[in-house]
Amino acid sequence: MRAAAILISVGALELTGCATARMHTEAELNSAATACGLALGQLAQDDEEKRLLFVMEANPSAPKQVCVKNWARRNHLKPVFIDAVDWVGP
Repeated sequence: MRAAAILISVGALELTGCATARMHTEAELNSAATACGLALGQLAQDDEEKRLLFVMEANPSAPKQVCVKNWARRNHLKPVFIDAVDWVGP
C-alpha cells in the first residue's frame, strides 16, 4: 500500500510540470511588474502565444531579470526580453 501511495505522489508531481499557460489579467501582470521593480505595462502576454511573457525594459538589471524569470517559471511562462522598440509613425 505504501508503494502505491509513493507512485501516486510521484505521478502527481510529474503532471504539475505539464501545466499549460493561461492568460493573466492586466492587474496580475502589473502586480508582478511592480514586484520586480518594473513600471506598469512593462509585462505583457499575447493571446496567440499565451506561454510567452514579454518584458519591455531596456537593459533590465540582473535582479529584475531573475525576479521576472522566477515569476514566469511559477506561472508556466517563458520570458522574452525586448530591449528596444522602434515605433514607425504614419
